[in-house]
Amino acid sequence: MPPLFTVFTPTFNRRHTLGRVYGSLKAQTLQDFEWLIVDDGSSDGTDAMVSGWRLEAPFEIQYVYQQNAGKHVAHNRALEVARGDLFLTLDSDDACVPTALERLKFHWDSIPPALKDQFSGVTVLCVDEAGHLVGDEFPQAILDCNPFELTSSYDIRGEKWGFHRTEILRRFPFPVFNGETFVAEGVVWNRVGREYKVRCVNERLRLFFRSANGISASIRDLRVRNPRGARLYYQESLQSTGWSLVKWRQALNYVRFSLHAAVSPRRIIRESGRPALITAIYWVGYAVHLVERNVRSGASART
Repeated sequence: MPPLFTVFTPTFNRRHTLGRVYGSLKAQTLQDFEWLIVDDGSSDGTDAMVSGWRLEAPFEIQYVYQQNAGKHVAHNRALEVARGDLFLTLDSDDACVPTALERLKFHWDSIPPALKDQFSGVTVLCVDEAGHLVGDEFPQAILDCNPFELTSSYDIRGEKWGFHRTEILRRFPFPVFNGETFVAEGVVWNRVGREYKVRCVNERLRLFFRSANGISASIRDLRVRNPRGARLYYQESLQSTGWSLVKWRQALNYVRFSLHAAVSPRRIIRESGRPALITAIYWVGYAVHLVERNVRSGASART
Protein backbone atom coordinates (compact mmCIF):
# COMPACT_ATOMS: atom_id res chain seq x y z
CA MET A 1 0.00 0.00 0.00
CA PRO A 2 1.34 3.49 -0.81
CA PRO A 3 1.73 5.88 2.13
CA LEU A 4 -0.85 8.55 2.85
CA PHE A 5 1.72 11.38 2.82
CA THR A 6 4.83 12.11 0.84
CA VAL A 7 6.83 14.55 2.96
CA PHE A 8 9.08 16.30 0.44
CA THR A 9 12.26 18.06 1.56
CA PRO A 10 14.37 19.92 -1.01
CA THR A 11 17.88 20.54 0.26
CA PHE A 12 21.10 22.24 -0.77
CA ASN A 13 24.10 22.08 1.57
CA ARG A 14 21.88 21.85 4.65
CA ARG A 15 23.53 18.91 6.41
CA HIS A 16 23.71 21.06 9.55
CA THR A 17 19.91 21.58 9.70
CA LEU A 18 18.50 18.49 8.00
CA GLY A 19 18.68 16.51 11.23
CA ARG A 20 16.01 18.80 12.65
CA VAL A 21 13.60 17.63 9.95
CA TYR A 22 14.53 13.99 10.54
CA GLY A 23 13.99 14.24 14.28
CA SER A 24 10.67 15.97 13.71
CA LEU A 25 9.47 13.17 11.43
CA LYS A 26 10.60 10.43 13.79
CA ALA A 27 8.48 12.05 16.50
CA GLN A 28 5.26 12.06 14.44
CA THR A 29 2.27 10.37 16.04
CA LEU A 30 1.13 9.36 12.53
CA GLN A 31 3.78 7.35 10.67
CA ASP A 32 1.86 6.72 7.43
CA PHE A 33 4.31 8.63 5.22
CA GLU A 34 7.47 8.46 3.17
CA TRP A 35 10.23 11.07 3.38
CA LEU A 36 11.36 12.16 -0.07
CA ILE A 37 14.58 14.17 -0.13
CA VAL A 38 15.65 15.82 -3.38
CA ASP A 39 19.24 17.01 -3.05
CA ASP A 40 19.79 20.03 -5.29
CA GLY A 41 23.53 19.51 -5.78
CA SER A 42 24.86 19.46 -2.19
CA SER A 43 28.58 19.03 -1.61
CA ASP A 44 28.57 18.85 2.20
CA GLY A 45 28.12 15.12 2.74
CA THR A 46 24.32 15.15 2.83
CA ASP A 47 24.21 11.90 0.84
CA ALA A 48 26.28 9.96 3.37
CA MET A 49 24.24 11.26 6.29
CA VAL A 50 20.96 10.28 4.64
CA SER A 51 22.36 6.82 3.83
CA GLY A 52 22.83 6.25 7.55
CA TRP A 53 19.30 7.39 8.34
CA ARG A 54 17.85 5.04 5.73
CA LEU A 55 19.27 2.08 7.68
CA GLU A 56 17.58 3.05 10.95
CA ALA A 57 14.48 5.11 10.14
CA PRO A 58 11.05 3.68 11.04
CA PHE A 59 9.71 5.05 7.72
CA GLU A 60 10.82 4.87 4.11
CA ILE A 61 13.31 7.47 2.91
CA GLN A 62 13.72 8.19 -0.80
CA TYR A 63 16.84 10.15 -1.76
CA VAL A 64 17.20 11.75 -5.20
CA TYR A 65 20.22 13.77 -6.30
CA GLN A 66 20.15 16.40 -9.06
CA GLN A 67 22.57 19.01 -10.32
CA ASN A 68 21.86 22.41 -8.79
CA ALA A 69 18.82 23.84 -10.55
CA GLY A 70 16.63 25.31 -7.82
CA LYS A 71 13.87 24.31 -5.46
CA HIS A 72 11.19 24.51 -8.15
CA VAL A 73 13.00 21.94 -10.32
CA ALA A 74 13.47 19.71 -7.26
CA HIS A 75 9.73 19.99 -6.64
CA ASN A 76 8.95 18.84 -10.19
CA ARG A 77 11.35 15.91 -9.80
CA ALA A 78 9.78 14.93 -6.49
CA LEU A 79 6.35 14.72 -8.04
CA GLU A 80 7.67 12.26 -10.60
CA VAL A 81 8.59 9.72 -7.90
CA ALA A 82 6.25 10.56 -4.98
CA ARG A 83 4.18 7.61 -3.78
CA GLY A 84 1.91 9.33 -1.26
CA ASP A 85 -1.63 10.49 -1.98
CA LEU A 86 -0.96 13.81 -0.23
CA PHE A 87 2.15 15.90 -0.95
CA LEU A 88 3.57 17.98 1.89
CA THR A 89 6.70 20.13 1.63
CA LEU A 90 8.82 20.47 4.78
CA ASP A 91 11.89 22.59 4.12
CA SER A 92 15.38 21.46 5.11
CA ASP A 93 15.73 23.98 7.96
CA ASP A 94 12.27 23.62 9.52
CA ALA A 95 10.31 21.22 11.70
CA CYS A 96 6.73 20.48 12.73
CA VAL A 97 4.92 19.58 15.93
CA PRO A 98 4.67 15.85 16.76
CA THR A 99 0.95 15.73 15.90
CA ALA A 100 1.29 17.66 12.61
CA LEU A 101 0.55 14.81 10.19
CA GLU A 102 -2.19 13.42 12.42
CA ARG A 103 -3.91 16.81 12.56
CA LEU A 104 -3.54 17.45 8.85
CA LYS A 105 -5.19 14.11 8.17
CA PHE A 106 -7.95 14.97 10.65
CA HIS A 107 -8.74 18.24 8.86
CA TRP A 108 -8.65 16.55 5.47
CA ASP A 109 -11.00 13.81 6.66
CA SER A 110 -13.36 16.46 8.07
CA ILE A 111 -14.23 17.68 4.56
CA PRO A 112 -17.50 15.97 3.56
CA PRO A 113 -16.85 13.21 0.97
CA ALA A 114 -19.37 14.76 -1.42
CA LEU A 115 -17.34 17.98 -1.49
CA LYS A 116 -13.81 16.58 -1.40
CA ASP A 117 -13.27 16.71 -5.16
CA GLN A 118 -13.52 20.49 -4.92
CA PHE A 119 -10.48 20.66 -2.60
CA SER A 120 -6.77 20.25 -3.27
CA GLY A 121 -5.59 20.21 0.33
CA VAL A 122 -5.31 21.81 3.76
CA THR A 123 -3.36 24.88 4.90
CA VAL A 124 -2.39 25.70 8.51
CA LEU A 125 -0.34 28.24 10.46
CA CYS A 126 3.34 28.51 11.37
CA VAL A 127 5.18 29.61 14.49
CA ASP A 128 8.82 30.56 14.92
CA GLU A 129 11.35 28.85 17.18
CA ALA A 130 10.07 30.91 20.13
CA GLY A 131 6.47 29.87 19.52
CA HIS A 132 5.33 33.23 18.09
CA LEU A 133 2.88 33.23 15.20
CA VAL A 134 4.50 33.91 11.82
CA GLY A 135 2.14 35.71 9.46
CA ASP A 136 -1.58 36.40 9.83
CA GLU A 137 -4.27 34.14 11.20
CA PHE A 138 -7.20 33.30 8.97
CA PRO A 139 -10.32 35.40 9.61
CA GLN A 140 -12.17 32.40 11.00
CA ALA A 141 -11.22 29.06 12.58
CA ILE A 142 -11.95 27.15 9.36
CA LEU A 143 -12.06 28.94 6.02
CA ASP A 144 -12.62 27.27 2.63
CA CYS A 145 -11.29 29.44 -0.19
CA ASN A 146 -8.61 29.74 -2.88
CA PRO A 147 -5.26 31.58 -2.72
CA PHE A 148 -6.54 34.60 -4.65
CA GLU A 149 -9.29 35.16 -2.08
CA LEU A 150 -6.77 34.97 0.77
CA THR A 151 -4.82 37.90 -0.66
CA SER A 152 -7.45 39.97 -2.46
CA SER A 153 -10.46 39.53 -0.15
CA TYR A 154 -8.82 38.94 3.24
CA ASP A 155 -5.29 40.41 2.73
CA ILE A 156 -3.77 37.41 4.55
CA ARG A 157 0.03 37.53 4.58
CA GLY A 158 2.98 35.61 5.95
CA GLU A 159 4.11 32.01 6.18
CA LYS A 160 1.59 29.19 5.88
CA TRP A 161 2.03 25.44 5.55
CA GLY A 162 0.04 22.58 4.13
CA PHE A 163 -0.38 19.82 1.59
CA HIS A 164 -2.03 19.27 -1.77
CA ARG A 165 -3.22 16.10 -3.43
CA THR A 166 -0.31 14.63 -5.36
CA GLU A 167 -2.40 13.85 -8.44
CA ILE A 168 -3.43 17.51 -8.70
CA LEU A 169 0.09 18.90 -8.30
CA ARG A 170 1.31 16.65 -11.12
CA ARG A 171 -0.99 18.62 -13.42
CA PHE A 172 0.62 21.92 -12.38
CA PRO A 173 4.42 21.63 -12.56
CA PHE A 174 6.60 24.65 -11.93
CA PRO A 175 7.61 26.54 -15.09
CA VAL A 176 11.36 26.43 -15.72
CA PHE A 177 13.30 29.35 -17.22
CA ASN A 178 16.80 28.79 -18.59
CA GLY A 179 19.38 30.39 -16.35
CA GLU A 180 16.97 30.98 -13.46
CA THR A 181 16.98 28.92 -10.25
CA PHE A 182 13.96 30.33 -8.43
CA VAL A 183 10.24 30.55 -9.16
CA ALA A 184 7.79 31.68 -6.46
CA GLU A 185 5.65 28.86 -5.07
CA GLY A 186 2.63 31.11 -5.51
CA VAL A 187 2.73 30.49 -9.27
CA VAL A 188 1.69 26.89 -8.70
CA TRP A 189 -0.62 27.50 -5.73
CA ASN A 190 -2.52 30.16 -7.68
CA ARG A 191 -2.89 27.92 -10.72
CA VAL A 192 -4.22 25.14 -8.53
CA GLY A 193 -6.50 27.67 -6.86
CA ARG A 194 -8.25 28.49 -10.11
CA GLU A 195 -9.79 25.03 -10.03
CA TYR A 196 -9.72 23.97 -6.38
CA LYS A 197 -10.24 25.30 -2.88
CA VAL A 198 -8.11 24.65 0.20
CA ARG A 199 -9.31 24.26 3.76
CA CYS A 200 -7.53 26.88 5.86
CA VAL A 201 -7.35 26.10 9.57
CA ASN A 202 -6.11 28.25 12.45
CA GLU A 203 -3.93 25.52 13.91
CA ARG A 204 -0.19 26.03 14.46
CA LEU A 205 1.61 22.96 13.17
CA ARG A 206 4.82 24.06 11.45
CA LEU A 207 7.92 25.36 13.23
CA PHE A 208 9.54 28.01 11.06
CA PHE A 209 13.24 28.65 11.65
CA ARG A 210 14.68 31.83 10.20
CA SER A 211 17.99 31.14 8.47
CA ALA A 212 20.52 33.78 7.49
CA ASN A 213 21.04 32.10 4.10
CA GLY A 214 17.52 30.73 3.62
CA ILE A 215 15.09 31.61 0.84
CA SER A 216 12.92 33.78 3.11
CA ALA A 217 15.90 35.87 4.16
CA SER A 218 16.97 36.60 0.58
CA ILE A 219 13.63 36.65 -1.23
CA ARG A 220 14.05 40.15 -2.71
CA ASP A 221 17.48 39.38 -4.16
CA LEU A 222 16.28 35.99 -5.43
CA ARG A 223 13.43 37.58 -7.34
CA VAL A 224 15.65 40.27 -8.82
CA ARG A 225 18.17 37.62 -9.96
CA ASN A 226 15.36 35.45 -11.36
CA PRO A 227 13.03 38.08 -12.82
CA ARG A 228 11.14 36.00 -15.39
CA GLY A 229 9.72 33.74 -12.71
CA ALA A 230 8.82 36.75 -10.53
CA ARG A 231 7.24 38.52 -13.49
CA LEU A 232 5.08 35.48 -14.26
CA TYR A 233 3.81 35.30 -10.69
CA TYR A 234 2.66 38.93 -10.65
CA GLN A 235 1.32 38.79 -14.20
CA GLU A 236 -0.96 35.87 -13.34
CA SER A 237 -1.93 37.44 -10.00
CA LEU A 238 -2.97 40.63 -11.80
CA GLN A 239 -5.24 38.68 -14.11
CA SER A 240 -7.18 37.13 -11.24
CA THR A 241 -10.67 38.37 -10.51
CA GLY A 242 -11.42 40.95 -7.87
CA TRP A 243 -10.11 44.40 -7.10
CA SER A 244 -8.41 45.82 -4.03
CA LEU A 245 -5.33 47.76 -2.99
CA VAL A 246 -3.44 44.48 -3.40
CA LYS A 247 -3.75 44.98 -7.17
CA TRP A 248 -1.61 48.14 -6.96
CA ARG A 249 1.20 46.19 -5.28
CA GLN A 250 0.88 43.42 -7.84
CA ALA A 251 1.00 45.94 -10.69
CA LEU A 252 4.08 47.68 -9.30
CA ASN A 253 5.91 44.37 -8.88
CA TYR A 254 4.84 43.18 -12.32
CA VAL A 255 6.38 46.31 -13.89
CA ARG A 256 9.46 46.11 -11.69
CA PHE A 257 10.37 42.51 -12.52
CA SER A 258 9.38 42.85 -16.17
CA LEU A 259 11.98 45.59 -16.45
CA HIS A 260 14.58 43.43 -14.68
CA ALA A 261 13.77 40.79 -17.31
CA ALA A 262 14.38 43.36 -20.08
CA VAL A 263 10.77 43.32 -21.30
CA SER A 264 9.78 46.37 -23.36
CA PRO A 265 7.26 48.88 -21.93
CA ARG A 266 4.80 48.19 -24.74
CA ARG A 267 4.89 44.46 -24.08
CA ILE A 268 4.58 45.03 -20.32
CA ILE A 269 1.34 46.92 -20.84
CA ARG A 270 -0.01 44.57 -23.51
CA GLU A 271 0.54 41.36 -21.54
CA SER A 272 -0.64 42.68 -18.17
CA GLY A 273 -4.37 42.26 -18.75
CA ARG A 274 -4.80 45.56 -16.85
CA PRO A 275 -3.39 48.25 -19.21
CA ALA A 276 -4.93 51.26 -17.43
CA LEU A 277 -3.55 50.18 -14.05
CA ILE A 278 -0.09 49.41 -15.47
CA THR A 279 0.06 52.75 -17.26
CA ALA A 280 -0.80 54.53 -13.99
CA ILE A 281 1.81 52.70 -11.92
CA TYR A 282 4.54 52.29 -14.56
CA TRP A 283 6.92 55.03 -13.43
CA VAL A 284 6.79 53.94 -9.81
CA GLY A 285 7.75 50.42 -10.85
CA TYR A 286 10.46 51.85 -13.07
CA ALA A 287 11.93 53.83 -10.16
CA VAL A 288 12.00 50.75 -7.88
CA HIS A 289 13.65 48.72 -10.63
CA LEU A 290 16.24 51.45 -11.20
CA VAL A 291 17.19 51.62 -7.51
CA GLU A 292 17.57 47.83 -7.34
CA ARG A 293 19.63 47.74 -10.51
CA ASN A 294 21.98 50.40 -9.16
CA VAL A 295 22.32 48.59 -5.83
CA ARG A 296 23.21 45.36 -7.62
CA SER A 297 25.69 47.18 -9.84
CA GLY A 298 27.34 48.72 -6.80
CA ALA A 299 27.53 45.37 -5.03
CA SER A 300 29.10 43.77 -8.09
CA ALA A 301 31.66 46.55 -8.35
CA ARG A 302 32.68 46.09 -4.69
CA THR A 303 33.25 42.36 -5.17
